[in-house]
Amino acid sequence: MSLTVRRIWDKGGMLLVFVILLAILAATVQNFTSAENIKGLLMSVFMVGMIACTMLFCLAAGDFDLSVGSTFALAGVLSALIISKTGSFFYAISAGIAAGALVGLVNGFVIAKIGINALITTLATMQIVRGVALLATDATSIGIFDASFGKLGKSQFLGIQSPVWIMILSFIVFGLLLNKTVFGRNTLAIGGNAEAACLAGVKVARSKIVIFMLQGMMAAFAGIVLASYVTTAQPNVGQGLELQVISACVLGGVSLTGGIGTISGMIVGVLIMGTVQNAMNLKNIEPFWQLVVSGLILLAAVMLDKLKTKGV
Repeated sequence: MSLTVRRIWDKGGMLLVFVILLAILAATVQNFTSAENIKGLLMSVFMVGMIACTMLFCLAAGDFDLSVGSTFALAGVLSALIISKTGSFFYAISAGIAAGALVGLVNGFVIAKIGINALITTLATMQIVRGVALLATDATSIGIFDASFGKLGKSQFLGIQSPVWIMILSFIVFGLLLNKTVFGRNTLAIGGNAEAACLAGVKVARSKIVIFMLQGMMAAFAGIVLASYVTTAQPNVGQGLELQVISACVLGGVSLTGGIGTISGMIVGVLIMGTVQNAMNLKNIEPFWQLVVSGLILLAAVMLDKLKTKGV
């Protein structure tokens, strides 16, 4: 691959793929371009989109978090339990986000301070947190009957439901954080070369802990929004969510080796994942085949990342 072609691909390759994909699906899948389907597509990606905002930071810093699906579930059930006992929207939301921050703090501390790699650390916390969610609910769903809690996920503005607006706001906030702040520049520097970043005065361990805490809080908030939308909290929800989020990020050009990542690319990755899933649902493709396709997308994303890092 020539240098010019590679630069073009890096800047807009996946966006071009997305545009071509949209054109093909619009021509071949009935009702794909309908307003209702587009709204449904956006609603189907809000969880991945929200969590991908902070997974981008984890990956850009050279790490990743496999515990986000479990944190997602724990925050939802914890908020549901608290709203049912206290009736306080504030306490329910605060407790769920605090639980996510705690999971992130543990992950960040073990990875950055103790030196255990992200795979082992977050794989362990994934199982621990999922177990806590199941224990807290006796592995059963919890209905949410508080009207104020439901407004978070069921409100609409300009005909679009609030979870989509929350996702869009997340894109803006974390885009500014990545591109316009020292913290964002430090995140990319850590992923590019942690030792050099440390010598340049970046507090690498502290930055990683903050990144993982943000990741935990965002996963928790997404879980709370979903629980509010469906008015039910389920301890088994979110299984496999971490792989969808990582796939979306890598499809969007975020490097698994760290140091490279953009919010715009991540958004394209999220939309590609959601669009493919949406098209398969419209075509009534069996769930087992959908799993195969999802796995192929993940494999393709990793291969693209490998090709980019090799510079071929």
